[in-house]
Amino acid sequence: MNLVLFILFVVGFGWLKTTTSTSFNHQPVEGGGEASSGKCLDEERRALLYFKAYINQIHNDPLPTWTTKEEKATNDCCKWQGVTCNEQTGHVTSLDLNYMVIKGKISPSLLNLSYLERLDISHNSFHGAIPMFIGSLTKLRYLDLSNNSFYGTIPRSIGTLSELRHLDLSKNFLLNGTIPPEIRNLTNLKVLSLRSLNNCTVENLDWLYHMSQLEELEMDGISLGKADNWVNVILSLQKLSFLSLDECDLSMAMHPYSNSSANYSSSSIVSLGLGNNNLNSSMFHWLFPLTTNRLEILDLSRNKLHGIPKYLGNLCSLTAFYFENNIVPIKLSDFLNNLSGCTSITLQELSALRSQFTGSLPDDIQKFSSLGLLTLSDNKLNGTISHKVWLLPNLEILDVSSNSLSDFLKLLQVRASFPKMDSNTKKSYSSSHCQTGISDTIPVEFWNMWPSQLKYLNLSSNNITGKVTDLLSNFDSGPTIIDLSSNNFYGVILNVFSSLSWLDLSNNKFHGGISFLCQIVDGTLSFLDLSYNSFRGQIPDCLWHFKNLKVLNLQHNNLYGSLPTSIKYLINTEVLNLSNTKFSGELPLFLRECTKVTILQLGSNKFSGHMPIWIGEKLSRLYTLILKSNNFSGTIPVQLCQLINLQILDLSINNLYGAIPSCLNKLSMMIQDGHSRDQNVHYFNWFTTFSDQPKYVDHASIVWQGSVREFYSTLDMVKSIDLSNNNLTGQIPYELTLLYGLIALNLSNNALVGEIPLKIGQMKDLLHLDLSRNHLSGHLPSSMS
Repeated sequence: MNLVLFILFVVGFGWLKTTTSTSFNHQPVEGGGEASSGKCLDEERRALLYFKAYINQIHNDPLPTWTTKEEKATNDCCKWQGVTCNEQTGHVTSLDLNYMVIKGKISPSLLNLSYLERLDISHNSFHGAIPMFIGSLTKLRYLDLSNNSFYGTIPRSIGTLSELRHLDLSKNFLLNGTIPPEIRNLTNLKVLSLRSLNNCTVENLDWLYHMSQLEELEMDGISLGKADNWVNVILSLQKLSFLSLDECDLSMAMHPYSNSSANYSSSSIVSLGLGNNNLNSSMFHWLFPLTTNRLEILDLSRNKLHGIPKYLGNLCSLTAFYFENNIVPIKLSDFLNNLSGCTSITLQELSALRSQFTGSLPDDIQKFSSLGLLTLSDNKLNGTISHKVWLLPNLEILDVSSNSLSDFLKLLQVRASFPKMDSNTKKSYSSSHCQTGISDTIPVEFWNMWPSQLKYLNLSSNNITGKVTDLLSNFDSGPTIIDLSSNNFYGVILNVFSSLSWLDLSNNKFHGGISFLCQIVDGTLSFLDLSYNSFRGQIPDCLWHFKNLKVLNLQHNNLYGSLPTSIKYLINTEVLNLSNTKFSGELPLFLRECTKVTILQLGSNKFSGHMPIWIGEKLSRLYTLILKSNNFSGTIPVQLCQLINLQILDLSINNLYGAIPSCLNKLSMMIQDGHSRDQNVHYFNWFTTFSDQPKYVDHASIVWQGSVREFYSTLDMVKSIDLSNNNLTGQIPYELTLLYGLIALNLSNNALVGEIPLKIGQMKDLLHLDLSRNHLSGHLPSSMS
């Protein structure tokens, strides 16, 4: 705690002691003389400053405008970041502090904000128990504590917030115990989200009968296995439009629905999610009353359904149906036949990837005239694809990858030669083409055969060969996606489309320079992967158009030289992978402008000079830092200890010397057990027709037990430090043994001396430890057993 915060804490504590008996219970008269024309009250300003004192200041101040009178910023707290006041009285009415990278506890000083109507501290790192005094903020209408680290039980006092319209406690994974029955008193609630509170339980849902105003309900992850007649409770909520009950053990409920219960009006549900509940087809008798013609979105993914009932084909408002990861074989023709009522006219999205569909893609697909997205990847389809799939006037996304369908490439070429639709149809052939398990050669003229409005081309993960030179012709004027990855394409890329949003040419045989990147000038590019090819030359200095780029991967090419100055414009880049190329020189200072980078891989190059201290000072979001196999020299900068999100640190095979920094125990992510939350997953918004937000899962090459291994989806579980093959001296700092979550530690081939730290055995998650080829002495610590 710095000096200013310490003084603030002392002053605030003294103020708190003298005002606890009066100020916390003080209810100023609305419109009284305590405020002047909307300027904040002194008492409430002090309450906010005391709230800030409960926050752990890690790096940059997350609330820089919240300051004391003596400093130069405004003294009017109504102008502070995230604070909203009543314009007449000056009372603080709203605190919006979501996504502020705040860590700390909720201060009791909030009680002095007695007119607070909205409190949103979601998506931060608040911890501790949800305080009982939260129930004293009786004017609250909106409360969002989601995506934090609160633990313990949900306080019963929350039931006193009778004015609440919106309550979100979701994704506080450490909350436990029973959902308090007092929650039934929140009779004005319109939105209730208890999603991903997997350690919380409910005996029944009878308390929902009191919430007649409820419009949205999320309880994903909470077991309803003991909740009899829960369907009847839901049907009593006549304003409920959104219901999500994923992973709620619904298959364990003995009596989910009672036909003898009181008659309810038809369901008002518009969006219904019942995924991952181990359901079989016996559930369809109670699904029926929940599915009326108001239903627009239905998710039955990750269950054990032997098919679907015909009444789902009569849902005349259904636009999206998700049937992913079903583990029971179903004939695709039977499935489509049961949907062929009025549902076939309205359905826009059908996603059934990673299920067990069999048979071919039949002619019945032509009945689904509104389909914009059809994903059937990773099934057991065989035979042919009906040519009538290409006659669907609205189809934009088609994915039939990882099946055994034949003649797909031939059909693509036929599809491309079709004339445009006439003016009576909604769309011309603007649509997309996706991957499948094919092996073929594409002629050069193939790239000029597409209709003029193509915006999504995915031929990835096949065995297609052919020369590609022009990726410019016949593409739509808007953002375009091209994915040719993991094939045998070759050639020199001369031209690309200027409005590309996604370009993946990885794992092919392309060669020549990459100056074609300078043609992408519309600023829409968010993903660029040219890895594992034979591109050569320097990176062109024209990256100033790439301000929206999230992923840049150029690894395993023959690129060389220094990094261009325009790389500093990659201000939104999260992944920067330039490993296994031939870049040289010192790491340029302008790289520190890329402050959103979470994964920095520069290994196996010829970078030199001292390891920059600005990596630790500026790149605070890093969770993977790989600088192995370069020519870095000097000591390991202690500033690296500021990277509290770091999980993977690889500085091996360099010329580093000096002691191992003892402050490495401040790498707090390496102290925690388990994996982080989607650290290596990067999300993208493309087309609204996607059934799920598209994402990219990063990967990294890590030396594991003597061999190089590539980690993909499990990368966020890896917590490792590799400082091997340097000239490090001194003793192994005992502070390293405080990194309880570390699973790999390699300090081999250095000049370390002294004994192995006695408490090394407390690193119980270690799977790989290499201290060989040093000058260590003494006995093996007994704790290692």
